Amino acid sequence: MSRRFSPFAWLAALALLALSIAMAAPARSEPNGEGTRIFNCYGSRNIDTCVETFHPGRLNPHVIAVPETTDEAAQARDRRWFERCNPVVRQDRYGMPRYTYSAPGCEYGRLD
Repeated sequence: MSRRFSPFAWLAALALLALSIAMAAPARSEPNGEGTRIFNCYGSRNIDTCVETFHPGRLNPHVIAVPETTDEAAQARDRRWFERCNPVVRQDRYGMPRYTYSAPGCEYGRLD
């Protein structure tokens, strides 16, 4: 008994293959460090779509630049938290660096 795949099954398999290839394509960085250029193409039988995206500077979605605060009240609160909590980085039993604090609740930013 021979069983053939339906056209929908073939289309779904090809779509998954195209998606896996597109997701595995690495972002290409400019050699002179001006930015990151990403080029992706998607398509099927008669339709092809290509998109090129340029991001100035380095592209790292896991790094967020947080500007330093100029608010005096926030800086005073940060100083009080640092003096009370005294954060120190120590390695745990697995060798991972972890912060330890001298007062309870400091890992949640609690001041009192």
